[in-house]
Amino acid sequence: MLLEVNPKNPEPRKIRRAVEALEAGEVIAYPTDTVYGLGCDLFNKKAVESLYRIKGADKSQKLAFVCRDLTDVSKYAIMHDHVYRTLKEFLPGPYVFILESTREVPKIVHWPRKTVGVRVPDHPVALALCAELGRPIISSTAARHGHAPNPDPKEIDEEFKGLALVVDAGPGGTVPTSIVDLTTEEPKIIREGAGDVTAFRA
Repeated sequence: MLLEVNPKNPEPRKIRRAVEALEAGEVIAYPTDTVYGLGCDLFNKKAVESLYRIKGADKSQKLAFVCRDLTDVSKYAIMHDHVYRTLKEFLPGPYVFILESTREVPKIVHWPRKTVGVRVPDHPVALALCAELGRPIISSTAARHGHAPNPDPKEIDEEFKGLALVVDAGPGGTVPTSIVDLTTEEPKIIREGAGDVTAFRA
């Protein structure tokens, strides 16, 4: 089901409707500053399992936390000084940063070595959803493994059976985030995507 929203000024009642689906343990698709994502409530284990099932993904595929700001990030990731400075410079933006996780993170969504991928997208709809939910959305790209992200909300709704709704803010992008690991001494580029990674090259 498509739920059309204003991409720049999302209507509060529509955001509430999408968040009610998240609170009920449903999986939704929603826009970010790069591609559409599939997301659910971080703390609902059944919802996380549903997300993997709907995407057709193996649990070895890691999910990212979509947070509304750095304060939100700091609850789930350890913010060393150099990490904070980097995040402040590059977020909100088209990046996932891999950081050391805190004890707040559910085991089902840990990356290896007790790390977590965090993201603050520069998109009013994604940020409004996180703010209304009051906690991060656990998220993955709306694409099958090995396929390019689909920018069309209607086609996403048709392809991923089991979604409660698709928050339709118009066409999305096709280039996913850049992923940078900040848990090592030198930043490590895991995936080069929409975000400029020049600053992270050794």
